[in-house]
Amino acid sequence: MPTQFTLIGFGEAGSTFARAGAWGGDARAHDVDPHRMPAMEQSGVTPCREPQDALAGSDLVLSLVTAGQALAAAKEACASIETDAIFCDMNSVAPQTKREAGKAIQQAGGRYVDVAVLAPVDPAGLNVPLLLSGEDGAQASDRLARIGFTNIRVVGDRIGQASAIKMIRSVMVKGLEALSDEMIAAAQAAGVAEEVLASLDASWREESWRDRVAYNLERMETHGIRRAEEMEQAVLTLRDLGVYPLMTQATIVRQRAAAHRSDEEGNAR
Repeated sequence: MPTQFTLIGFGEAGSTFARAGAWGGDARAHDVDPHRMPAMEQSGVTPCREPQDALAGSDLVLSLVTAGQALAAAKEACASIETDAIFCDMNSVAPQTKREAGKAIQQAGGRYVDVAVLAPVDPAGLNVPLLLSGEDGAQASDRLARIGFTNIRVVGDRIGQASAIKMIRSVMVKGLEALSDEMIAAAQAAGVAEEVLASLDASWREESWRDRVAYNLERMETHGIRRAEEMEQAVLTLRDLGVYPLMTQATIVRQRAAAHRSDEEGNAR
């Protein structure tokens, strides 16, 4: 285990990892919110009011702040990070944000690794899937394993590769959540929620995502115009029920674009 490592940020992720790891005095933590210091003590880690105190002597840093504070946290760490310490940026931000943060850490003498967390940290804890990318990904993987993380995979040597997987995956995962919200709001307003859900259960295809995406794209390219027209009627339905059809309107745009793309490719041939 590293002689000393640091958690920057002690919200849900930081506190969950600390409880699961039972790291005790081997870990220090800093959060911009001083009210989280008692939670640090309860988790057994050493609370630090100032970031420089948390970073002193640490050869591994886990950045676990909000997406909006990820870049600022990396830049703030530059003033105190130990030479050759590995800075694991575990925040959900775009690849270009990670590259900017990585440049700052590297210029300060640290080593930066892009880490994508692919599932909710609670209840997974230290078993949560982690994807790593960057020149020091292998070394970071070893150090993370030594403090208890069990599900780690290095996916490339360039900063931004791991976060690209996370961000692009989120288009589907978070998009389905938003579609679910829009659908169920309309179904409840129409008084047909149970029937709609039962219909989905009856028609949902059980297959791999690779096959599912290929099927979806083929359907859009072949029938996109017709489906766009159908979704225009769905927009009228939702509006009549008092549900703003944000996701459904975007679906119309995507369906039509896929159909036009298919036409253009056919004409090119």
